[in-house]
Amino acid sequence: MSRSCAAISRFGNGRRGIVLLEKPLVVDLDGTLIHSDMLHESALRVFRDSPFDTLRIPFLLIKGKAFLKRHLASRTEFDPKTLPYNEELLEWLKQQRAAGRRLILCTASDRKIADLIAGHLGIFDEVIASDGVLNIAGENKAAALVHRFEHHGYDYAGNSHKDLPVWSQAHKAVVVNGSSELVKKAHDISTIERVFPKRPIGFSSWRRVLRIHQWLKNLLLFAPLFAAHDLGNGPAWGSLILAFVAFSLCASSVYIANDLLDLESDRLHPRKRSRPFASGVVPAWVGVLVAPLLLIVSLGLAALVGQQFLSWLIVYFALTCAYSWVLKRLMLIDCLTLALLYTLRIIAGGAAVGHDLSFWLLAFSVFLFLSLAFVKRYAELEVQLLSGKEKIHGRGYHTADASLIQTMGIVAGYSSVLVLALYLNSDAVLRLYAVPELIWGAVPVMLFWVSWMWMQAHRGKMHDDPLVFAVKDRASLGAGATFAAILVAGTMGVPWWQ
Repeated sequence: MSRSCAAISRFGNGRRGIVLLEKPLVVDLDGTLIHSDMLHESALRVFRDSPFDTLRIPFLLIKGKAFLKRHLASRTEFDPKTLPYNEELLEWLKQQRAAGRRLILCTASDRKIADLIAGHLGIFDEVIASDGVLNIAGENKAAALVHRFEHHGYDYAGNSHKDLPVWSQAHKAVVVNGSSELVKKAHDISTIERVFPKRPIGFSSWRRVLRIHQWLKNLLLFAPLFAAHDLGNGPAWGSLILAFVAFSLCASSVYIANDLLDLESDRLHPRKRSRPFASGVVPAWVGVLVAPLLLIVSLGLAALVGQQFLSWLIVYFALTCAYSWVLKRLMLIDCLTLALLYTLRIIAGGAAVGHDLSFWLLAFSVFLFLSLAFVKRYAELEVQLLSGKEKIHGRGYHTADASLIQTMGIVAGYSSVLVLALYLNSDAVLRLYAVPELIWGAVPVMLFWVSWMWMQAHRGKMHDDPLVFAVKDRASLGAGATFAAILVAGTMGVPWWQ
């Protein structure tokens, strides 16, 4: 038996007595049947679970790409149900099989992975895949298919320029997710049976990759300037604007890394499954390239702001990496970490303009953001509870913990209001505000907002991110405007207040 045949397996289906009028349809996996690449996903899983083990990849690659794929496949587990399948193609394949056509899954991915996917879908008669020795791609795939079905004895569905040698030996070509240039080249060497158009990566996709809406959180960098009533400091504004851009790019690099490391968990979530990487709209390898590039630019801009700000940005990045790899899976530690990440933005803002931060501001922010972190986790638990699940995938919580999380979150939120009330009785208020008595109006506003946020979470109306919810919620925007108006009035005074 030749090496190309050694990678072939058969799926019994009781259809041997059927006389097939059409040639068998061979279907590629990566980028064709699924909007992803299993080699990239396997490498990311290894990087997530054993980061130092990825250092072996270049040495494993010396033994061949098939050997590397076999090693990665043996080190990782995945659920084939969660993969981002090309639903339009899959529906067409089911119709073809119902009409009596034989379907063969032929992929450069490892045999272990291919068999799991074929077994889950239940529509393939055979599987041809890499076997740890031979990489079934390009010329190797064409040779294996010609050996199995003879020249022009099969139709082939693929998605890349590597499939051109396969199409040249095929009877008909099915182009999936290919560019117009690829369609033209396939047309020149084969008869095209059907084209499944490529999904475009537009501005909306990139906006979601970078999570530009999350940049609103970085406005916390400006909090020390407002707290010190130093709004007329022009150089400080310039430094903070540069710091804002640096922090935003750093945050985007972390968001990308987090999405890449959390693909399976996101695909199990009813809303997060539509994220660009989880859904396969944007390939994982793009994120692997873009994330470090954003980080490098971010650190360069931070260096221009100042050494102290750069140090805090590095602390933020290190903590977010620790959160992505380990801390987000630890019960309670994850919420405390989120609260610290918010507070770090305020600390970094103070470092950017050289302002010392008061105990009151730091204590207020820690308690408030801890409450919002619990809101986020509580909302996720409620979603899982409605889905009939007992545990959040990749987290340390059970759905039965929701009521306790709610209690702790409300207590943390009211504690932040208590800190605010104590601050209003300090000497700093008398020094900074012309009419300190007016500032007391901020206390009931904060009490309302904290209570409102938890009420919305309890009713199942909370977004995955409480701050994103707040900037879209009329009541929250009204509370924010009222809070700001009270601070302005207390600072400048009002004509009728004597």
